[in-house]
Amino acid sequence: MSDEKMHVDVAIIGGGPAGLAAAITLRKRGIKKVTILERECNAGGIPRHCGHPPFGMREFHRILRGPKYAARVVEQAKSAGAQILTRHSVTELLPGGELKVASPQGLLTISAKRVLIATGVRETPRAARFVTGGRPKGITTTGALQSMIYLKGLSPFKRPVIVGSELVSFSAILTAIKGGMDPVAMIEPGQRITARHPCELIAHFKGVPLLLNTELKEILGTSKVEGITVNDTKTGESRDIDCDGVIFTGKFIPEAALAKLSHLQLDAASGG
Repeated sequence: MSDEKMHVDVAIIGGGPAGLAAAITLRKRGIKKVTILERECNAGGIPRHCGHPPFGMREFHRILRGPKYAARVVEQAKSAGAQILTRHSVTELLPGGELKVASPQGLLTISAKRVLIATGVRETPRAARFVTGGRPKGITTTGALQSMIYLKGLSPFKRPVIVGSELVSFSAILTAIKGGMDPVAMIEPGQRITARHPCELIAHFKGVPLLLNTELKEILGTSKVEGITVNDTKTGESRDIDCDGVIFTGKFIPEAALAKLSHLQLDAASGG
């Protein structure tokens, strides 16, 4: 494929659930050449390393774990006639629907009548949250933790604190327990959890204390995490919590790096 040019009707950048669903719908609407470009070795997106339920209730009317759900959606896209190119990274998005792509075979140019960007979102990391303290080992996000646990079989710590209470935060609890960890607490600066009821029951039944009105101020430790300092958002009082890991969850932002480097205008409010 080196230096070749491919012509398609629709190029979809991103092979997660959104990109796959779009490809399936386009094929059902009669669009002939639909190509998905996925930079990882396998399509399916984040659910590939979410080894817990519940996925699939809306699409398949049954409860599935993430990897099985991802595999079924990929198979649906293939059966619908969509082309899925894995290990294909779009490096440049040009006017007129032209894409520069790096593939295992070399550089490739794709000319598409339409381009759909389905690169998803990512969690806000520690740096963007302005949390003070050093940079010890043992700080991660839910997505990175899931990749370590379900894809690589790694367990980076034993007693983490989970920061946030979005839906993905409760996924972090399940992932940590799956990895043999004992979460110390889930902390949330607000008066109630961000996710809908009854998500808080996950923390309750798994024995993870849910600390509301609690804000992370500082991460303690030099070479590795030794604890955190939190503030009570009502009283202003501070206290330390012993832990050996910090999992930052949620506060999703668009994965818009490719669009930012292109001719496209971004939405100032969402960043995507």
